[in-house]
Amino acid sequence: MEDTTAAAAPFDARYLYLAGGIRNAGTCASSCSSACGNWWGCWQDWSQPPGQYALALLQKAAGATWQGAARPQIPVFTYYEILQSSNASEGDGEVTAINDAAFLTRYLDDWRFLLQKIGTSQAMLHIEPDFWAYVRNVNSNPHAVPAPVAVANPTDCGAHENSAAGLARCMIAMARKYAPNATVGLHASDWLIGMNGDGAATGAFMVALGAGDGDFVFTDPSDRDAGYYSSIGQNRWWDDAAAANYLAWSKAVADTVGKPTLMWQIPLGNMAQNNTVNHWQDNRVDYLFAHLADVVKSGIVGLLFGAGESQQTTPETDGGNLVAKTTANWRAGGTALCQ
Repeated sequence: MEDTTAAAAPFDARYLYLAGGIRNAGTCASSCSSACGNWWGCWQDWSQPPGQYALALLQKAAGATWQGAARPQIPVFTYYEILQSSNASEGDGEVTAINDAAFLTRYLDDWRFLLQKIGTSQAMLHIEPDFWAYVRNVNSNPHAVPAPVAVANPTDCGAHENSAAGLARCMIAMARKYAPNATVGLHASDWLIGMNGDGAATGAFMVALGAGDGDFVFTDPSDRDAGYYSSIGQNRWWDDAAAANYLAWSKAVADTVGKPTLMWQIPLGNMAQNNTVNHWQDNRVDYLFAHLADVVKSGIVGLLFGAGESQQTTPETDGGNLVAKTTANWRAGGTALCQ
């Protein structure tokens, strides 16, 4: 969201994506230039040192205000780098890419760089949406999916097995080491939500990955507004049954992993929109705020709203709905996490 929107309601957290490319430690160690490609560490003005893009969120979150009073927010970083950095095809290609020691060396170096920039600051870390589900598609046993983590990063990963599970566990361990005040979680995808028992099955897969070493598990109900999906012939609407199914699935994941979940990238549309670009209809924002007690009972401890694609409804184009709902919830005292 824009800075003005972030200050318009008592938001607790603010997130951004880090994607597009990983660091060339030699060329981009101390300064930014065209040689750094699409690396997130140089998304800021190149006159600033590498990593300032992430530091800017830390600074904005720490200095956040609401109604003229200080109200720090938690900065959340969604680390989504395997797909675009590996130049692999989405899906199986990404899973194959983590078996390349040279790529994995650069990847884990970039992850370390982010963690070192966070340092002792408070933050939340969200590791690789979608990717772990692609691992599961390849093999439901993540210990059997090869990834030479001990070779790629012997300093931090030498004690971890050379597998997708070893990669996930090492990334969490690196967060503990380099960013000790940050919390961290892997991402669980609901792609098989229609299958009986998939919440527990997804949770069991996440446990095998090492999600229990984290602080929470991220989930996402949709990457685009339902009205947008209707325009391309897909039904992604939530009715009461679909919403209840998602909450039940989330609870099963949380109960199996033994960690709470956070819903991320929740579409921002509402029924006052007219189903044009940046003004698509959806009902998830309104549904969730109207059912917060049910949300909490499902093991969900946070709701992170955001457009998953540039044509979708945003906090600036939703007619003020998210700001109004958030403010009203805060004024009403919120909903206790312990029910």
